[in-house]
Amino acid sequence: MTAPLTPVTLGIDRARTRLHELTVIDVRTPGEYASGHLPGALNIPLDQLRRALPELRDAAERRDILVVCASGARSEKACELLAGQGVPAATLAGGTGAWATAGHDLHRPPARDTRATWSMERQVRFTAGALVVIGLALGLLVHPGFQILSAGIAGGLVFSALTNTCGMAALLGKLPHNRPREADLDAALAALRSR
Repeated sequence: MTAPLTPVTLGIDRARTRLHELTVIDVRTPGEYASGHLPGALNIPLDQLRRALPELRDAAERRDILVVCASGARSEKACELLAGQGVPAATLAGGTGAWATAGHDLHRPPARDTRATWSMERQVRFTAGALVVIGLALGLLVHPGFQILSAGIAGGLVFSALTNTCGMAALLGKLPHNRPREADLDAALAALRSR
């Protein structure tokens, strides 16, 4: 019986020096990926990772896999999922945010190939804030019971912080502008097979 794989975390400097020998998988939404990603990264959103398992398994036999996201939380989950399937992978400490802060370039596809969208963190902040304001306004103008909406959002944010998960991000990720186009995902899987 083999021991379970333990996900590894690579620091920014280590990842940068090894970038040419890594297969980089960006698990953010297509819009986030289009806003800037590590050079050579392929976009396979976190919720599509299971679909890509055969290609990822094959790629891991040829090269080490580095999984990235905005801050490291989603890539850590992706590495745990991959480890559970016997696919070794590392996550980038601090994600693309830390990469950019360290002064390293982020690549962006040509404007004609992208859909303008906000980062998932910005979408969550906007949605949570809007729902709180709506709950408070309805509570003042219609019926005090509507304030429960604001309380529910506040409770969800606290739960999100305590568990390092985000149910709202998971729901927003299902919106059409956050979903990968079938052709884009197929192209990423084809590129993964050829590496």
